[in-house]
Amino acid sequence: MQTVLIIIGLLAPAFIIYMYRLQAKIRKTPMVGDHQKIITLTDKNFQHQTKGKVMLVDFWAAWCTPCRMMAPVLNEVADELTENLHVGKVDIEQYQSLARKYNVRSIPTMILFKNGVEINRFVGIKNRDFLLKQIRSVQ
Repeated sequence: MQTVLIIIGLLAPAFIIYMYRLQAKIRKTPMVGDHQKIITLTDKNFQHQTKGKVMLVDFWAAWCTPCRMMAPVLNEVADELTENLHVGKVDIEQYQSLARKYNVRSIPTMILFKNGVEINRFVGIKNRDFLLKQIRSVQ
């Protein structure tokens, strides 16, 4: 029994240190620039930009690590979309009114719009294939 306590006493601090370093590394994830096809949405252009097309809108914030992890995925999705399919992004820090309007409670939240109307909603990290399948299914 004493041996087990000693082992746990040694492993617990090592695990805590490991987790702390891992979190610090994740927090330092660099910001990835948006693909040229990604449309930056604001409270002024949101209705105009989402009308008449299918658009996946990412609600994000710069301080959100999962949002930063989604940026390269959204760039890949935007690169593969053609015709009337688009990707847009809303910075919830700058446009809190849009986050409230669409009841965004956690980020990243991606909402799929068709002609300005919400069709589907995805919360959390999603992969490229999942997002492409969802967008193309609305066409």
